[in-house]
Amino acid sequence: GGLLFERLSKKLYITEKGKKLLSYARNVVKQFDDMEEAMLQDNYVKKIRIGATHTVGDCILGDVINAFREINPQTEIYSYVNNTKNIEEKLLKSELDIGIVEGMVKSPDLISIPEVNDFLVLICSTNHPFAKKKIVKLEDLEDENFAMREQGSGTRELFERYMLEKGMPIRIVLEGNSSASIKKAVIENQCLAVISIWLVEEEIKIGKIHVIRNMDSDWDRFFSVVYHKNKVVTEEMKNLIEIVKNYKHVDVLQGISTGKLIYEELVQRD
Repeated sequence: GGLLFERLSKKLYITEKGKKLLSYARNVVKQFDDMEEAMLQDNYVKKIRIGATHTVGDCILGDVINAFREINPQTEIYSYVNNTKNIEEKLLKSELDIGIVEGMVKSPDLISIPEVNDFLVLICSTNHPFAKKKIVKLEDLEDENFAMREQGSGTRELFERYMLEKGMPIRIVLEGNSSASIKKAVIENQCLAVISIWLVEEEIKIGKIHVIRNMDSDWDRFFSVVYHKNKVVTEEMKNLIEIVKNYKHVDVLQGISTGKLIYEELVQRD
């Protein structure tokens, strides 16, 4: 037993039990829909609804969808790009079949499979004073201006958690939900940013952005495939997972001179 709704000031609000039941109900309805589609397989167009974070959307989603189309030319593809938090919410509501994210999903109802290696780098303009330094100490970042992704971004969450653990503040002067706006602020406004290495390949090649590598592994991460634990994994989903799993990334930093970001405690131990 237990209340599913409670009335407060003449309005109904769903309780935690109600939310739990709603989650189960959505999955039951989706499974009935999947069953009905399977029964009518000869008469319906196969569909797959793919969610991707902004970083994944900018880096690999186009290639992944093209590879998927080659294997499944008759399947209708719907893609949705947003931050990790929103992708997670849509997976939990059965509004997406599968997601590819760079952040950490929090719900125990989601299965997350790390597939593609990624890491964050600190970037600055090639005209920034940091571009002339071989070593940048973490404490040097305290007085710098940062361009950051919006709240809910996996990239932002990882960087903020890292800085919080080190007791370092972040002075944010720009927030944006696209890598283009972040890179523009770095190149034109002398901001710093922390971003996926995948997103600055072109700017590194043409000499507009300088990369500073974190010398520990705290910024290493994966692009992960995510889906609901109660989801019926279709052949189309299996195909997509395999494509992401086999995605190859060329090391753009090979032969490139980069700076090194070092935490003060590491310097003291040496």
